[in-house]
Amino acid sequence: MKVNYYILRNGKLIRKENTVYFVFAKEEEQPQPFSGEVDGEEVAVESENISDKPEYEKRILPVEQINSIFAIGRVSITSGVISFMAKQKIPVHFFGYYGHYESTLYPHESLLSGEMHIRQAAYYLDGTKRLRIARKFVEGAAKNMLRNLEYYQNEGKNLVEEIITVKNHIANLEQCNDVSELMAIEGNIRNIYYQCFSKILKETFRFEGRTKHPPENPINAMISFGNSLLYSATINAIYHTQLDQTISFLHEPSERRFSLSLDISEIFKPFLVDRTIFKLVNKDIISQNDFVKELNGCLLSKSGKEKFVRDFDERLKTTIKHRELGRNVSYERLIYLECLKLCKEILGLKEYEPFVIWW
Repeated sequence: MKVNYYILRNGKLIRKENTVYFVFAKEEEQPQPFSGEVDGEEVAVESENISDKPEYEKRILPVEQINSIFAIGRVSITSGVISFMAKQKIPVHFFGYYGHYESTLYPHESLLSGEMHIRQAAYYLDGTKRLRIARKFVEGAAKNMLRNLEYYQNEGKNLVEEIITVKNHIANLEQCNDVSELMAIEGNIRNIYYQCFSKILKETFRFEGRTKHPPENPINAMISFGNSLLYSATINAIYHTQLDQTISFLHEPSERRFSLSLDISEIFKPFLVDRTIFKLVNKDIISQNDFVKELNGCLLSKSGKEKFVRDFDERLKTTIKHRELGRNVSYERLIYLECLKLCKEILGLKEYEPFVIWW
């Protein structure tokens, strides 16, 4: 099974014949690049130094085993690598200083479908159909947030009032007449949900509300970073279908972004991103020392990013027995299956229903 490969230090990707190397400065004390393989072993360092400088080191990327690359450090890339990655159909996702998703080096799509493109665009242009799909995205996201709250209510947290309020908002989704009303309710639900973080998380991590660009505290830094990782993973899933990345239903399509990934990611944030945060904080895996606080914001430190990425990737690889398929599938596979369900709706085969966690 192919894995995601994360680069957490600064360096350069270069190509020599059919081998891709990551070259970096030896003295740079940053977390090692690692793959999402279960054993967690690092790629072995070759003795040959292609940089011709003793202060640099290189690592071979196991390209045949890689599903996608997450360049979280400041990584430059040569034209030879770009060409090679395109042939291998490996997306490369780039992240900015604060952990925000910036861009994707996207291979040529091999599953292009004119019929799907036309039908997907027609769904967007049909107000009734667009509203139905957008409502399902909000419903799925809200029910998954609700499931998190119910879980911690059962663990002894006092979340009764918030749970009742969220349920009432979910019931009102059917009354929405346009996407803007859906977005307003979704915003209200998420605000209530985020207010519960202070009850769910240990007191050492206080959360007083969502802030972005830049995030103002450790929890916001983790939310932003986790959402960016999930957004990239969703881009990967859509790439392996006939869906058009740029035609969305809840978020408005716009230039320079894959807006459909924003739609589908909403469903998976509660149990892929938020549960990662809950585990890291409540099990003392991450601490205040894993963050860098600056004048204008807060971001994960080198050690913090490594801890978050490792747990997030482990979560993607976690499997459950799928109720409909009757076999074990990974959480990452669930994102792909969600895309296929959307394909069936657009092609008129089966109405789309969002994935809702039951555990």
